[in-house]
Amino acid sequence: MPDLPPIDDDGDGKFRAKNKKKIDAADLKKLAPQQRSRYLAYEDPPKKASEGMAYSKKMLTDRKKQYQRDHASTPEEDISERDKHAKLIGQLKAAEARNRLRIMRLRYQANRAQEISHLISCQPTALKAVRLQALVPAYPDRGDRRDRLMPLDRERIECLLEDEKGLLTNRIH
Repeated sequence: MPDLPPIDDDGDGKFRAKNKKKIDAADLKKLAPQQRSRYLAYEDPPKKASEGMAYSKKMLTDRKKQYQRDHASTPEEDISERDKHAKLIGQLKAAEARNRLRIMRLRYQANRAQEISHLISCQPTALKAVRLQALVPAYPDRGDRRDRLMPLDRERIECLLEDEKGLLTNRIH
């Protein structure tokens, strides 16, 4: 005859798993914590635990009733004040988030500009540096296309660009 799992029939006809072997308290204490928890998972809870569960259920229902009493008796003025306060807090949090994003964007743009300036200064010739500066601006254009160079700077750049042999632009390392 096959070994069938034990059935705990309390009159409701449902299957309840139980341990096949009964272990006394001394042997149970000798078990490793994981084995002990596996064994106790299929045992009925002690009376103290069931009393604790009943107590916790009672506490929860009491808290629920207290909450309902407190919130049912609040006047409309308090509710509107709470709503105004919550809205104000939300607006403050949104402003803080916008400010954090703005600061992050400015920090990114400053780091990018610093990196591009470094790349421009590391070019082997002044001609390559001017070309890189013209092609990759440190700060993105905001739609302002006017000439940012002073007339003297413009003249100097034109002289450098006209130097075919690189006599003016070669750098000595």
